[in-house]
Amino acid sequence: MRVHLIGICGTAMATLAALLKGRGHEVRGSDQHIYPPMSDFLVREGIRLLDGYRPEHVADDPDLVVIGNAVSRGNPEVEEVLARKIRYASLPDVLRNEFLWQARSIVVAGTHGKTTTTALTGWLLTAIGRDPTVFLGGIALNFGEAGSSYRRGAGRDVVLEGDEYDSAFFDKTAKFLKYVPDVAIVGNVEFDHADIYADMDAVRLAFRRLVNLVPRNGLLLLGADSPEAAALAAASVSPTETFGLSRDADWRASDVSTTNGETRFVVRRKGTVFGEFTMPLLGAHNVRNALAAVAAGAFCGAGPGELAAALGRFAGVKRRLEVVGQARHVTVIDDFAHHPTAVRETLAALRGGFPGQKIWAVFEPRSASSCRRVFQDEFAAAFPAADEVVVAAVYRSALPEGERLSAEQLVADLVRRGQRARYIPGVDEIVRTVAGEAGDGDLVLVMSNGGFGGIHRRLLAALG
Repeated sequence: MRVHLIGICGTAMATLAALLKGRGHEVRGSDQHIYPPMSDFLVREGIRLLDGYRPEHVADDPDLVVIGNAVSRGNPEVEEVLARKIRYASLPDVLRNEFLWQARSIVVAGTHGKTTTTALTGWLLTAIGRDPTVFLGGIALNFGEAGSSYRRGAGRDVVLEGDEYDSAFFDKTAKFLKYVPDVAIVGNVEFDHADIYADMDAVRLAFRRLVNLVPRNGLLLLGADSPEAAALAAASVSPTETFGLSRDADWRASDVSTTNGETRFVVRRKGTVFGEFTMPLLGAHNVRNALAAVAAGAFCGAGPGELAAALGRFAGVKRRLEVVGQARHVTVIDDFAHHPTAVRETLAALRGGFPGQKIWAVFEPRSASSCRRVFQDEFAAAFPAADEVVVAAVYRSALPEGERLSAEQLVADLVRRGQRARYIPGVDEIVRTVAGEAGDGDLVLVMSNGGFGGIHRRLLAALG
């Protein structure tokens, strides 16, 4: 089958392209911006790249066109596909039809932690010999020579990140509703994707619909520490278990301690000790992520010993507290955090792991949600673990002023809370400031869901 993907350079679309290529399909794709590292990844996978959107890119009648959710009406290739009635589908539709109907589908959902939990679950099942297929929205370092956003397996299980974002311009339902879950993990539920969801009730409805898809011979795993996630139990007709640090969680982590960059904890299942675990990850949020993966692994038949051995060998996910480099005894760390809760938990994890070191938080409001005023007050409460806060310019400056986050106001609110905070709009000035003031042993945590002008490399160069 000849498959053409419109908008191929997004992580999810590129991952789908690689999986389809592995199934023997002839795969190509187009995008407006063809640039490394995603273009390098696609070339390595043997996928033909077409620069820009042009009607002639679909001139030779592909059997299927996958339309990414980043493109819409007015796109020249979309218009060509519609005019000629070429068969088209969304990414989640293709994932379901190509990979999920005959599989045991393990869908990882929630506002935060999806990518790490998906990587953890996929790795645990891989390490214990289940040979799963894995699909995630980040680069897991346990897969491939230098990390990968996917793994092709021959086993029954497919572990995939279940995003609540919409499917395509012609299908505004959440992606995860297409993934026919046998096991669904919902770690937490908060308001997010303000460009898609009008309010919290709309978010709740999407997650209730997901919960309603889990069969009676499956399993629903809910985050006990998230009130909104735990409340989904009322909508479930499948077996349901909870996980978290709360005393009433079915899968509970206790005796949590951090030493030399590792976290140790005891897992109790319904009050009985299940096993002792160690992982090279920091933070309470990652303990919860690991609990969910362990519970899913147990459902798939794994024992505590083999799960503990596998968790200890988890290598992490790029852009999740990833150490980019060190210069002049200053460590530069990259993280994808862009929601107030993710910012707060990421900083708390870093503080817990390095209690005596100075932490710089360099934050770029970039995502569709973080650029919006709806989170103004929550961001002001998200940085207590940082010693120095630098807020960059709001990326989506075209948003109406009444809807746009005010970086200046955020800094003023942080200062009123007694924190050291500055608004520095441009990357050049941020680099000069941080490189000029950071001292030996300082940690510089850069938080953005985009490239942020290559700030990590430039910081290291300036420091060096």
